[in-house]
Amino acid sequence: MTSIWILSLISLFSCGGEADSAQDDLVQISGKISNAPEGVVVLSQFTDGRPRVLDTLDLDSDGNFSYELQVEDPTFYDLNLFGQRSVRLALLKEDVQVNYDFSQPEAIQIEGSKDSQEMLKLEKLMADYQADVNALNEAYYEAMSNNDAETIKSIQAQALDLEANQAERVKQTINSMGDSFASLAAIGLLNPKNDFPFLDELIQRLDQKYPNTVSIIQLKQQLDELRALAIGAIAPEIALPNPEGDIKKLSDLRGKYVLIDFWAAWCKPCRAENPNVVRMFNKYNDKGFEVFGVSLDRDREDWIQAIEDDQLNWTQVSDLQYFNSEAATIYQIQAIPASYLIDPDGKIIAKDLRGPTLERKLEELFGQ
Repeated sequence: MTSIWILSLISLFSCGGEADSAQDDLVQISGKISNAPEGVVVLSQFTDGRPRVLDTLDLDSDGNFSYELQVEDPTFYDLNLFGQRSVRLALLKEDVQVNYDFSQPEAIQIEGSKDSQEMLKLEKLMADYQADVNALNEAYYEAMSNNDAETIKSIQAQALDLEANQAERVKQTINSMGDSFASLAAIGLLNPKNDFPFLDELIQRLDQKYPNTVSIIQLKQQLDELRALAIGAIAPEIALPNPEGDIKKLSDLRGKYVLIDFWAAWCKPCRAENPNVVRMFNKYNDKGFEVFGVSLDRDREDWIQAIEDDQLNWTQVSDLQYFNSEAATIYQIQAIPASYLIDPDGKIIAKDLRGPTLERKLEELFGQ
């Protein structure tokens, strides 16, 4: 039910740069673990997209520990407590103290490193979100077992709303972090297709505060690749044949609001969404709304039959090249259904609208 960006949260944790001196870069990790089970405390550093074990930390008889390491650049670490609790740390120049009592599993104290304290916000954010997702999943499977189509449809709509609301909560959390580099750990929770301006501004700001950080440099490069498809950009031209073999261009629909709809006959979620798009098309077409369907089919007959069966009475094009389609490449389509909404000037104003999110956007543009 969640969108996944190519930049996973872990893949952001590789950093670089030059240190002033080894002594200045020393950071102390200390704290106390109470009522601990059998096992060890393991410290790992996130490097090259995966955790790399650095050392095990010794605890004295009272559960106290202390460990020094050299931190030259903004770096993320994981403190694994006896295989039962993982504590993410964001370290640069400040020492950090971690106190945890296994008899109170919800209470963890992080003092010192402000960036590490900010990580607790993300932990709570994701825990709350996961609880909501689990509740929806449970309701969904129950509805599936009862063949309750109406409830299934309602839950799917709730999932889309939950995803959209989560994105807003993530952005609010990032904003509350100020210039903390801990916000890098939240970037993978956003979809750059929908939140490009926010991410672009954030990365530019962090780049000024933490220059020469490898993860930020990599993010800047990937955002540059997405810039052509950002909200406000002119939608790239699409010129492909329709079922009759005639070349149809996206620009032919300039002057209207156009939903560029990437779909395929073989795609069940696409076919499930088609009735909603048909309903919106019939409702708003005479007010200036058009759909430009781009099929990622490979079989021409299947494509044409699906158009007829689903009553897709708008421009349809395809080069029958599956995900190798010229249009799919230009628009960086990695999964379908996918969509872009463009305004009468050809500018992208929204992305991946489905179900109630599409309906609300069109009501915003055209009224009830």
